[in-house]
Amino acid sequence: MKEIPNHLFFAWAEEEIAQGRCIRIRMRGISMRPFLREGKDEITIAPCRPDRLKRLDVVLFRYKGKHLVHRIVNIDGGLYTLQGDGVWASQEQCHACDIVGKMTAIHRPSGKAISVTSRTWRTYSRLWHTLRPLRQWVLRILRHTWWW
Repeated sequence: MKEIPNHLFFAWAEEEIAQGRCIRIRMRGISMRPFLREGKDEITIAPCRPDRLKRLDVVLFRYKGKHLVHRIVNIDGGLYTLQGDGVWASQEQCHACDIVGKMTAIHRPSGKAISVTSRTWRTYSRLWHTLRPLRQWVLRILRHTWWW
């Protein structure tokens, strides 16, 4: 597999999405653990309209010169507050113009595809969001398990 600099990749990704096409990218980083796994899972990012985004959607967005994939935890007018599933304290904020696309599916190494509209994904997302006050402790336990 050929590696290219992030700024070139994301310039291409933004162009594809702007033209109405979906892209599929491999996850990097651990900020979306335990649901999205670095180097293993791939996600599909599709074009989206900011007025159709809702709390708990996972989006690709620009933040301080980087592109991140995190979950929307609050929407206040045109200001979006986002947080990775694998973090308990830090959050980011961006405007609608910084959101590049919305995650529509997860592709596991086994070949299984999980739609974000599935009942299972929505239930896990809501449960994980509800556990935010306890997330620090849950993540500490999960980090000491075999699958982390």
